[in-house]
Amino acid sequence: MTKKQKKTLKRIIAAALALLFHFVELPWFVQLVLWLVPYLVIGHDVLRKAFVGIKNGEVFDENFLMAVATVGAIGCGEYAEGVAVMLFYQIGELFQSYAVGKSRR
Repeated sequence: MTKKQKKTLKRIIAAALALLFHFVELPWFVQLVLWLVPYLVIGHDVLRKAFVGIKNGEVFDENFLMAVATVGAIGCGEYAEGVAVMLFYQIGELFQSYAVGKSRR
């Protein structure tokens, strides 16, 4: 595993632990703040790539679509779903990068 893959794995584990907030009943604004932290931990690079893609005229790439889907879920009040979708996307990206690295070796 590369250094970048290990860093991504740590971010995935940290965001996965945040899914436990789903079982706690709190006011919506407190939930929003508690869900934005793991969302930004796990998805900041996807959001950054989406913004750069829009800036460069590449609007409909996978990063933009993931950003729209997850921000839309959070906007609808489904905080756990937004974080979970981003989490599963990052898990898939980690497996893909690991498989590509193994096949190149």
